[in-house]
Amino acid sequence: MSLEAVKQVTLAEEQGRTEKAQATQDAKSLIAEAERAGRQAVQDAQTGGDALARQLLAQAEQNASGWIAQIRTQAAADADELRSRAEGRLEEAASLIVRKVVDA
Repeated sequence: MSLEAVKQVTLAEEQGRTEKAQATQDAKSLIAEAERAGRQAVQDAQTGGDALARQLLAQAEQNASGWIAQIRTQAAADADELRSRAEGRLEEAASLIVRKVVDA
């Protein structure tokens, strides 16, 4: 093999080592960037999930407050109706008691 051929082989080997080192460095950089992007994506998802959870909780509390108000209103109306019916029967009950006492 001639000296020129040896120089070309040596140069090609050196260039190959340089390109391999650069490719390794590029791969490490890509991996680091992908890991950083992945961590950011996880953080963004967690932040978005937390915000959504707070929003859903606030909406559920608001709905519950509305339902509680409706239930209280209905309960008050039912109590008034029962009270009214009981008061209507109070005189009848008093008369019945008086008759029982008088007849006894």
